[in-house]
Amino acid sequence: MSDAAVEGRSPGQLALRRFRKNRRAMLSFWLVLAVGCSTPLVPLISPHDYRTQTLEQSKQSPSEKYWMGTDTNGRDLMVRSFYGGQISFAVGLLATAVSLFIGVGYGAVSGFLGGKVDGLMMRFVDVLYGLPNMFLVIIIMSLLGRSFLIVFMVLGCFSWMTMSRIVRGQVLSLKEKEFVEAARGLGVTTPAIIARHMLPNIVGPVIVYATLTVPSVMLQEAFLSFLGLGISEPQTSWGLLISDGAGALNPIRIYWWLVVFPGSLLAITLFCLNAVGDGLRDAFDVQQR
Repeated sequence: MSDAAVEGRSPGQLALRRFRKNRRAMLSFWLVLAVGCSTPLVPLISPHDYRTQTLEQSKQSPSEKYWMGTDTNGRDLMVRSFYGGQISFAVGLLATAVSLFIGVGYGAVSGFLGGKVDGLMMRFVDVLYGLPNMFLVIIIMSLLGRSFLIVFMVLGCFSWMTMSRIVRGQVLSLKEKEFVEAARGLGVTTPAIIARHMLPNIVGPVIVYATLTVPSVMLQEAFLSFLGLGISEPQTSWGLLISDGAGALNPIRIYWWLVVFPGSLLAITLFCLNAVGDGLRDAFDVQQR
């Protein structure tokens, strides 16, 4: 392939090419994709239901019938682990979407307007940074109750501050560019300039940080579920399964599978998502072009 052909590619194509050359990132991508696709597939094809309780089969070790054993209520742990993965992935993705919606809009407006407005908006972000966010999340969850909707909305509303700062920095560097000045000269309105000229040029950093936000939110959801403030029964998540497995009535040394299997799925997913995020960050780094 000639140099001219490579130079003719768009920045996104070049970033994708560099990402594909990153073996660690690609392996992590395919692994997390396999886990993600298995979360709806395994409960669908399994003969066991994640809600069916068989108390006489309580805490059975892994066997031919129950590949990952059963939990304290005799439910198939493999089905519940992969079903819990659906909830954990959904919370991570939806909370990240909420975080992006708030953070990108807030940061773009702050950076583009500049001046006193920018100063006031960023001081508000500084105040939020100074608050014990997880402590506030725990209080809110205690007041509002445990539901899927509340979990991802609350986590998303407390995860947008860093995104807003990243977007603000990008907008500050872009708003003095010639194409923005040309749009102003043509009478394009401020919202239109932000939507048509600013946001498309900051997609790279937004994608990178969004990829790193998903595992962070999933870990927070697991922590809340471990404390009993996240997803409620009969729904489950990896954090709730780990909490059940680590309960006082389930010594880990005896009933190890109750913690090992959901914990391993969570750990593999978080590791792979962070590796993918690191790979995307390297791929979009302009110093490597």
